[in-house]
Amino acid sequence: MKPVFEKCLFWDVNIDKLDIDKKADFVIARVFERGDVEDIRKCRRYYGDEKISKVLLNVKYLPECTMYFAAAIINREITEFRCYKLRQLNPELYPY
Repeated sequence: MKPVFEKCLFWDVNIDKLDIDKKADFVIARVFERGDVEDIRKCRRYYGDEKISKVLLNVKYLPECTMYFAAAIINREITEFRCYKLRQLNPELYPY
């Protein structure tokens, strides 16, 4: 059974026309980035932890807090994430 996510998660696309099977990478990344705990649970039940791990490890960008949260959920080191490696290559300006 396909999960029903909040429309506010996908504010920039037409959720009714979104094929969540074909666009699984987009949906998983968006749910982890902007969803709440219940949305993440629905996502894990539908896609499974193996698919979610594969997507999250290869996504180009996740906010730092989301990256640490995802690392705890999929039980992987933060250094294994592609977005972490990209962030290390392109450090931000010193915030002062």
